[in-house]
Amino acid sequence: MLPAFEWKGDYLLLLDQRLLPWEEKYLELKTLEEVAISIEKMMVRGAPAIGCVAAYGVVLAMKEGKGLEEAIARLSRTRPTAVNLFWALERMRRAAVNIEEAEKEAINIEREDYQANVKMGELGSELIPEAVNVLTHCNAGAIATSGYGTAVGVIRKAWEKGRVKRVYVDETRPYLQGARLTTWEFLKLGIPTTLITDNMAGFFISKGEIGAIVVGADRIAANGDVANKIGTLTLSVLAKEYDIPFFVAAPTSTLDLSISSGAEIPIEERSKDEVLYINGRNIAPLNVDVRHPAFDVSPAENITAIITEKGIAYPPYGESLRKIMEGR
Repeated sequence: MLPAFEWKGDYLLLLDQRLLPWEEKYLELKTLEEVAISIEKMMVRGAPAIGCVAAYGVVLAMKEGKGLEEAIARLSRTRPTAVNLFWALERMRRAAVNIEEAEKEAINIEREDYQANVKMGELGSELIPEAVNVLTHCNAGAIATSGYGTAVGVIRKAWEKGRVKRVYVDETRPYLQGARLTTWEFLKLGIPTTLITDNMAGFFISKGEIGAIVVGADRIAANGDVANKIGTLTLSVLAKEYDIPFFVAAPTSTLDLSISSGAEIPIEERSKDEVLYINGRNIAPLNVDVRHPAFDVSPAENITAIITEKGIAYPPYGESLRKIMEGR
């Protein structure tokens, strides 16, 4: 699997995910502003990958001679919903007493994320029922992380254990992360994959063709409410209605126990152009009103389990998530 990013000491090599699956192109990012723009414009996306890339952005800023707080302030403005971004920046604030220590901490953040992903894959794979089709939404794979994947990590490990027959992938409008990125990853992994449009999910679930749903997360509140890519809420409701397990896989860096519920999670609204255009061509009248919330919140009562690298949380999440964060 191609890495989403690779630290080269003086610059960050970044896979431009906007071009996938048509072109596999890497960019050389050498400045704070280049890193910030890469996050804003979704050249890199996925909560864990954003956190890692932002950490390296701090290192590059210090190499430019910019102040630590200036760098953190600029990167904090890039994407408001994914808490991994702010978690990584806070770690950099504490550790970056000089360039050497900043670089060491950024490398640690990347390494720890990869290890967490592998552990989540192992733990979560045991929850997948035997011989089922699994549905996933958006992209929570290797290129959304430091190289293994959260939801995709669980699915790929379950596939290796013979638990997964086939993966159904929502296309994930409007940015098409499922169609462009997740199918690309699963095909590279050799896992049987079927692409569906978002509004087909209910049909296949109602027909009994889906045995489990596994998604990632961008922020998880103390009560277990989960913010993830827009469209995830619909899947959680369908899963509850049809009594199939709905799993969330995310590292503990995605947990935000400082907020009591999903109602407190800031939801990013992105450009209307991402809804109006596909491949540079408008698909609707340009003067139509458009709303584009990039995330929605799935309520805790719709979620079967939350898979982290430190263990699996079950309802009631207010208790189980706290115990996981406390190491109990």
